[in-house]
Amino acid sequence: MWRRVGNVESFEIGSTVEVTFEDASPLPWSGQTAQTAAWLRRESQEVFTAFSVNCTHLGCPVRWLPDANLFLCPCHGGAYYQDGRVAAGPPPRSLVRYEVRVRQGQVEVLTSPVPIST
Repeated sequence: MWRRVGNVESFEIGSTVEVTFEDASPLPWSGQTAQTAAWLRRESQEVFTAFSVNCTHLGCPVRWLPDANLFLCPCHGGAYYQDGRVAAGPPPRSLVRYEVRVRQGQVEVLTSPVPIST
C-alpha cells in the first residue's frame, strides 16, 4: 500500500530524514505499534530513496548519523553506508529499500510488513 509521507517541498535535496506512516499489516488492537517509519533521502529534484528503519541482522531500529553519512544499529554495532550497503558489523545484507514515487506533489512510500531476518 502506498503511504503519503509529505510534500515534495518539505524535503531538502541531499538530506536524510525519518518519516512515519501506518504499518502495512497492523492488527486491529495494535494501537501505537501500528506506526512505523522509514529513512527517506532526497537525492535530486525528482529522485527519492527510502530504507527500512530496521537492521537486517535482528530488526533493531537503525539511526542516521549525518556527520558520518552512516546508518548505525545500536544493538550489535551494525553500520550501513548512506546507500544502504553494509559498512561493518553483523548485518547479513543491505538495508531493505522501499519503492518511492512522487504523485501530485506528495512523496509516497510503498509499504510492506517489517522486514527482518529469520
